[in-house]
Amino acid sequence: MGKLTTHVLDTAHGCPAANLTIELWAIDSQTEQKTHLKTVTTNADGRTDSPVLNESEIKIGTYELVFAIGNYFAAKSAKTTEPAFLDRVPIRFGIADADAHYHVPLLASPWSYSTYRGS
Repeated sequence: MGKLTTHVLDTAHGCPAANLTIELWAIDSQTEQKTHLKTVTTNADGRTDSPVLNESEIKIGTYELVFAIGNYFAAKSAKTTEPAFLDRVPIRFGIADADAHYHVPLLASPWSYSTYRGS
């Protein structure tokens, strides 16, 4: 059964990124218009309590996860600049198979981030 999950790791502090806000947007491939689908927050393990998209919600298309890492690091009193070097990190990706598991992790610090298609 298809689903979309995420996991956020705080590489500056070496821990899961708890209480980080993530927005999910659907992107129209023709017009680039964004439609907000939901906002979720990570738990103590840096994951969401349930899939960002479950088997009944996932559809083929283009999506964007927007991670509010500026707010997260400000709340952790991390040493950053004002304005923050990285604030909202968007990751745009495509779902080509609605029956597959798409896992989009984010490894982040106030100064850098990386992602990949996980399992």
